[in-house]
Amino acid sequence: MSVVSLSFLLEIERCELNLTSPLPRPESDTEVTFGLSEKSVEGSGDSTWAASAVLGRSADTVLLTVRSSVDAPIGLYSLTLNQDGTKTGLGDFTLLFNPWCPRDAVYMSSKDKRSEYVLSQHGILYRGTPKRIMPLAWNYGQFEEGILDICLKILDDNPKFVSDADQDCSARRNPVYVTRVLSAMINSQDDRGCWWWAQTGPVRYGQCWVFAAVACTVSRALGIPCRVVTNFGSAHDTDANLLIEKMYSEDLENLSDDSIWNFHVWVDSWMSRPDLGPEYGGWQASDPTPQETSEGIFCCGPASVNAIKQGELTKKYDAPFIFAEVNADVVEMVQLPNGKVVKLGGSTTSVGQCISTKSVGSDQRHDITHKYKYAEGSEEERRVFEKAQHHNKLQKKGLEPGLQLKIKLVEDMVVGSDFEIFALLTNNCMDSRSCSLMLFAQSVAYNGKPGDSCGFSSQRLDIEPGQELRVPLKLEYQSYGPVLTPDRLIQVSALSVDKQSMDFCKAQKTIALDEPDIHIQILGKVQVNSPVGVDLTLMNPLPESLHKCSFTAEGAGLTGTQPITVEVGEVGPSEKAKAHMELCPTAAGPTVLLVNFDSKELRNVKGFINVEVKKKKKKKQEVIGNM
Repeated sequence: MSVVSLSFLLEIERCELNLTSPLPRPESDTEVTFGLSEKSVEGSGDSTWAASAVLGRSADTVLLTVRSSVDAPIGLYSLTLNQDGTKTGLGDFTLLFNPWCPRDAVYMSSKDKRSEYVLSQHGILYRGTPKRIMPLAWNYGQFEEGILDICLKILDDNPKFVSDADQDCSARRNPVYVTRVLSAMINSQDDRGCWWWAQTGPVRYGQCWVFAAVACTVSRALGIPCRVVTNFGSAHDTDANLLIEKMYSEDLENLSDDSIWNFHVWVDSWMSRPDLGPEYGGWQASDPTPQETSEGIFCCGPASVNAIKQGELTKKYDAPFIFAEVNADVVEMVQLPNGKVVKLGGSTTSVGQCISTKSVGSDQRHDITHKYKYAEGSEEERRVFEKAQHHNKLQKKGLEPGLQLKIKLVEDMVVGSDFEIFALLTNNCMDSRSCSLMLFAQSVAYNGKPGDSCGFSSQRLDIEPGQELRVPLKLEYQSYGPVLTPDRLIQVSALSVDKQSMDFCKAQKTIALDEPDIHIQILGKVQVNSPVGVDLTLMNPLPESLHKCSFTAEGAGLTGTQPITVEVGEVGPSEKAKAHMELCPTAAGPTVLLVNFDSKELRNVKGFINVEVKKKKKKKQEVIGNM
């Protein structure tokens, strides 16, 4: 964490407290000002900083109490007293996450669990096989001299701090953000990481249990409850399809990228997840061992353990990868010399066994497999796996589980015609759904101002898994014509409500109705100072007569200083409005003739034609001489 300072501005009857950082900004909560009170501010849980000062036991001492904001960024703070412009440094302190504070994001209510997952400097890791699980004692040493400084240095060395220190410092109030940074920084795949810890030289090797143990040390040092977890039969799914596809040649040479590790070790960290919802708070899995990239860097998590158990793979971060580690199915195949692939067998139970961590308050192994998944082979476990596969496929297509709603338009939506638009309702769930669907249509102006309604339908629908329903709404001219603005825009909205989940889904599109074409025909050559005729024609697309019809034309160098208007009168349904006008070009070169058609019922129809005006050729003079 970057150094953050607190300054006291002491006036005759008032003092203030300022929180600053290398880039102090009130907007980032890296700089804050508040008053000093004579009343006690002990306790925790408020969302603001506060301080109090009372006389000490001797006349020349003052007892100062500072209470931090519950969501203040963690890091190193320095205190400075400002008395009538004279500044005095009072010392430094480090602010950490607080698992004892009920409003802190890492609050853990159990005293025994806080003692185990925050205060304990020793632990046990597990290695081996499910049949022979071997414990390994480990010294986390999070309270050893210099360790906290190193942990803060790790945060300051992360690339996000280097690129934007202000944003990074502000984000350190969130244990989700800090845990993700640690997942990336514990390894050195994208950066130096923390491998400069060793004073005797660089660390040359790192196994998964070392990465996880270091992550546990740093997390506990920063106040985040943390435990080390071992997964036996841990899958590494490289193509994110939740299957471990083992492909062999005829002589059993491994041809696949997917693999299953005998065991793999990561960490669980305890925190709330307001970004996901209260049901996904608690233990969050993160993995500092560099296996696959996440958002472009080698890190993994934090992912809600409950989300993994429930197969909710749309919940960030990296839930599909961790789900596969504990619950992927295995498929074994042989590739023959002719390229044909033959299935050998597979397993739905070999991945994710005996998921283990140290018990609270004892050296016994605690099996937490049931926290990550339902019992192998159970109906619930198979249902969750199928659900996860379904969600994973949707994610790859950029879709979300649930009902999906779109509006599809047809071609040739010409003003005056009747046509249908369609709501496309798709069920991306794994079970049938009952829902209501409403379709609305209303006129709208170019600036988004809504007009009157011109179409509505409502119905109840049952939709099967994977099914797409095409629900029409017919828009008739007799309904939309009277409310249409000169912009000829209709806004169509669709709303579906899932009766089981009460989830709402909305889609909206604005229709720009096609206008009829104005046919422009220039009669003859277009030359400077030579009159030329123009015929204008427009077919009435409406099922009613047009009244007070007129054509107006203008063009630089074609119509003079004023537009030319020709009144047409009344034009019946499917009849043509026709007009003739004379132009007299005044300048040679390219120009454009703009034409506008107006009537009481159909207004502001536009058309144009490019015109090339030629210079008028001079006549040759005939010369007669003497013979």
